[in-house]
Amino acid sequence: MVIVDDHAAFRSAAGALLEAEGYRVVGEAENGATALDAVRALRPDVVLLDVQLPDMNGFDVAERFAEEGMTVAVVFISTHGVSAFRWRLTSNPTWRFILKSELSGEALAAAIE
Repeated sequence: MVIVDDHAAFRSAAGALLEAEGYRVVGEAENGATALDAVRALRPDVVLLDVQLPDMNGFDVAERFAEEGMTVAVVFISTHGVSAFRWRLTSNPTWRFILKSELSGEALAAAIE
């Protein structure tokens, strides 16, 4: 898994939480450009992807994964509820969403089943 979020403290906390619950975090990225580089280099199965990044939004990043032929499960995260992004999430039925405050191994497992 690669965790993409512009806040280092969140990346660290999320990584520690998910690794304690059995997930393997292979990389982190702080923005869209570094996310693309990390996924190209590391080829993770899952990307935990913040919706709001400093250089581009997470939806644009996920679309670039697809355009470049990267097969990866995308789980969006945000402090804003799903209703703020529902229209974007419905544009790709494989995309999932977890509210940052509800992130857990169980929530992630349910999202990527």
